[in-house]
Amino acid sequence: MESQNIRPGHLTAHQTAQQLGIGLDGVRQLVRRGRLTRSGGSPRQPWYAVQDVAALAVKRQERNAA
Repeated sequence: MESQNIRPGHLTAHQTAQQLGIGLDGVRQLVRRGRLTRSGGSPRQPWYAVQDVAALAVKRQERNAA
């Protein structure tokens, strides 16, 4: 169950995965590799900053377009 009290400008792990077109395990791998940083929430329900996710999505699109 996702937290209903998320701060504005943040996404849940599920929302982040959906924005990036990957699964939750993919989000965890991005965090583990240092490509995405948690910006709040709890260890079991992390939040990610919208601008960080958007920047990562752009990088992924550029890489896939090349």
